Amino acid sequence: MNDILIAHQSRPRPIKQIAQSIGIPPDKLYHYGPYMAKVQGAAPTSRGRLILVTAITPTPAGEGKTTISIGLTQALGKLGKQAVAALREPSLGPVFGIKGGATGGGYAQLIPMDDINLHFTGDFHAVSSAVNLLSAMIDNHLQQGNNLGIDPRTIDIKRVVDINDRALRHIVLGLGGKAHGVPRESGFEITVASEVMAIMALATDLTDLRARLGNIRIGHNYDKKPIYACDIKVHGAMTALLSRALEPNLVQTLEGQAAFVHMGPFGNIAHGTNSIMATKMALGYADYVVTEAGFGSDLGAEKFFNVVTRQADFKPEAVVLVATIRALRYHGGAKDYQNVNPEAVYAGLENLAKHVENVRLHGLSPVITLNRFASDSEQEIQHVADFAVSQGLRFALSEVHGHGGEGGLELAEAVLGALDEAQDFKPLYELDLPISEKIERIAKQVYGAAKVNYNQTAKRALKQLEREACEQLPVVIAKTAASLSDKPKLRNRPTDFSVTVTDIKPKCGAGFVVAYMGEIMTMPGLPKQPAAETVDIDDEGRITGLF
Repeated sequence: MNDILIAHQSRPRPIKQIAQSIGIPPDKLYHYGPYMAKVQGAAPTSRGRLILVTAITPTPAGEGKTTISIGLTQALGKLGKQAVAALREPSLGPVFGIKGGATGGGYAQLIPMDDINLHFTGDFHAVSSAVNLLSAMIDNHLQQGNNLGIDPRTIDIKRVVDINDRALRHIVLGLGGKAHGVPRESGFEITVASEVMAIMALATDLTDLRARLGNIRIGHNYDKKPIYACDIKVHGAMTALLSRALEPNLVQTLEGQAAFVHMGPFGNIAHGTNSIMATKMALGYADYVVTEAGFGSDLGAEKFFNVVTRQADFKPEAVVLVATIRALRYHGGAKDYQNVNPEAVYAGLENLAKHVENVRLHGLSPVITLNRFASDSEQEIQHVADFAVSQGLRFALSEVHGHGGEGGLELAEAVLGALDEAQDFKPLYELDLPISEKIERIAKQVYGAAKVNYNQTAKRALKQLEREACEQLPVVIAKTAASLSDKPKLRNRPTDFSVTVTDIKPKCGAGFVVAYMGEIMTMPGLPKQPAAETVDIDDEGRITGLF
């Protein structure tokens, strides 16, 4: 039975009952039908313990972090623990692209999965509208005389759409004569790559949101001084558009646990975690909170450790590192990673070892979990179990996809054991280091690079950052998720490689600097056979083919 059929056959509880189960008063709910609601007001004082789920370098289909996160939440519930999940909202890009839906899978899902995967509560539409309002105001300012003297060649802000559309990566605006605007080169990004999405995920309240939006750097004037969104007086209107979207969304797992699902910056081109507000709310209402960070430990987890924890007043107390046999085969050199290949799995353990090292760099010891598939052989599984023993780490098989919470009891017990152990979380770098030193530390210690190269654009950007006093900001690196390096075809644990920084841009509203590596793009394209081809709706209004 596929995921959407499982979801349609479930019997969800009214969302007010889910809220009541963790102590959320009815008057704090803003309902979107019977099974979804936004939660209003400030979070209670934090009492929960935070568990972060990350993964090894994934195959194109992903290795099931969301499924594991939901299944772990369900398993903790079966052990009598009050646990909730705090996860990202799905982007329509992957939903209609290569990965399909993003609400877990099998019997470890969030429901209503079709609503969550599509428009949900409209948060991403609100983010898109706010970004596009900013863009419209910038171009209108140029059209109406450009009193601020903005140099159009320096404008960083791009319009957004939450669909993979490569044809919009590079465009020319303002063609058609004087009445139609000032011609300039620009482009589109996918909504989740925008600074506004990052701001929404990092803002702590409405006042903080407004200040951050005003601090978005839109470019420079002809005197090379930075111009911000507040200078064109648009941040108030943007905040008004986003005020409802800032409130965390409440849904449920198939087994009736609460789940906060809010915001969705990608881990390869942004910081890759759900909102601080949702996580804080979850920590205030539950004893255990399971969250995840996008892609492998080199991307989402590294940014969670070094960006998110600096802007929030929480930190992870346990880390789950997800592996799959198919990914280990892939990194071990198998041409067909769907078939049994113990030798490739053994070779691919080098990739797993690097991700263990990355978590340990931050003072934490991960629990290794194997997201089990039917094609996994006992010998292949034993290779992973033996590796965990050799590293002195806890290991658990996970079968939550097929068995829900029951299939995650071994993992839940391992995580509870890890929470009882002393952990000494620490960031990778201090904020007073130069930007170049932060980049080098991430590249060499987390990726394993031997050298960091900078092209001329990146070198000029570094000097500009020094002039604008951005040195104190943490760094978000945008690179491929398919490799520890910046080259997608370098599998496993590459050695003696260099990475190339192609540009560096301050995201002053979000509070970090983005360093772009390799050929990373902020607007993905659709594959040869998009997942959208399988999505349909029947005569009774039932959506099919989402997963």
